[in-house]
Amino acid sequence: MGKADFLSPKAISNRIKSKGLQKLRWYCQMCQKQCRDENGFKCHCMSESHQRQLLLASENPTKFMDYFSDEFKSDFLELLRRRFGTKRVHNNIVYNEYISHREHVHMNSTQWETLTDFTKWLGRKGLCKVDETPKGWYIQYVDRDPETIRRQEEQARKKKQELDDEERSAKFIQEQVRRGMDGKEAEAQSVYTELKRESEEEKVAFNLSAPVASSSRSSSVLGASSVLGALTAPASSSSVKRKEAPSGSDSRGEKKKKSALEEIIEIEEKKKKKQLSAVRTDYWLQPNIVVKIVTKKLGEKYHKKKAVVMEVKEKYGAVVKMIDSGDKLKLDQNHLETVIPAPGKRVLILNGPYRDTEALLEGIDEKKFSATLTLDSGPQKGDMVDIAYEDFSKLA
Repeated sequence: MGKADFLSPKAISNRIKSKGLQKLRWYCQMCQKQCRDENGFKCHCMSESHQRQLLLASENPTKFMDYFSDEFKSDFLELLRRRFGTKRVHNNIVYNEYISHREHVHMNSTQWETLTDFTKWLGRKGLCKVDETPKGWYIQYVDRDPETIRRQEEQARKKKQELDDEERSAKFIQEQVRRGMDGKEAEAQSVYTELKRESEEEKVAFNLSAPVASSSRSSSVLGASSVLGALTAPASSSSVKRKEAPSGSDSRGEKKKKSALEEIIEIEEKKKKKQLSAVRTDYWLQPNIVVKIVTKKLGEKYHKKKAVVMEVKEKYGAVVKMIDSGDKLKLDQNHLETVIPAPGKRVLILNGPYRDTEALLEGIDEKKFSATLTLDSGPQKGDMVDIAYEDFSKLA
């Protein structure tokens, strides 16, 4: 019977089958030949080439087994190192990926009967870190490459150098703090007292020939007392009498008294602050104002879109009508924010002492987050005031 045509369905099927993995029992490791069925494997075993390989293997079986074992170990460890690195992984995952290659060395031709025996052998040789868990054996590759070891030592040296720099910086900071504390203690130990006379008749004399050090204060007091004893005669006109200070004078350390005008201004400012804090409320919604929806819970359709407040519900809620679509929504004030129009537009003040007052937007101060408004109603009509962004909104 002739061979099938190259593009015939049978030939294509045979080529597809030969590319993929097939049954292990029909594989000959000595000849490295994979047979597709039992009949093919039987014919291969009876072939002359297979018989020659068996004769060679029978002369030195240990040599062939060691060769296949070394090939299996090298390929397995190379895949583990290249694919998983030093990560901890299940041994069966690595083995399944290893046998996916069609030309791999089969384990039945090595010195290990099972994958567990091979895993234990890797742990005993120190090639991998192995540990047994209820889910099976896990392995972790031990990288003993000289280049990797050198790189790890370099990283450890850099890390140690950084730690040394941090320690030196910490010691320098501690030394600075200690010096500062010593300086404060020295200042605290030096006590300055007021110069007082024991009696009104006693005269005080000052020696201006040389400066007196603060550390020799006690000796200077003794020198002054001796001078006082020498100058008690009525002819001593060179002594300097100390003038008595007026009873109502304040010490140098006390603050300067405020004038009556400054006290009045301070009182007025305190009153204004109290009034502002009294009229501010935690609710600000008003009908017929334009607001912006800031919540994302309603979806992108309504997020950052403008609406008009139609009705206020219990101070903190409102029914709003979308400007672009006309939809009506009921929202809390936490889901809304005020809208700042262009200068020259009319706005409504929503909080503070000018609450419910219509005004005209004159300008915006971005640094202070406020705007300058001209009041358009009320007793203070025409006045210009500065109002924060959140305290006014555009009129519909």
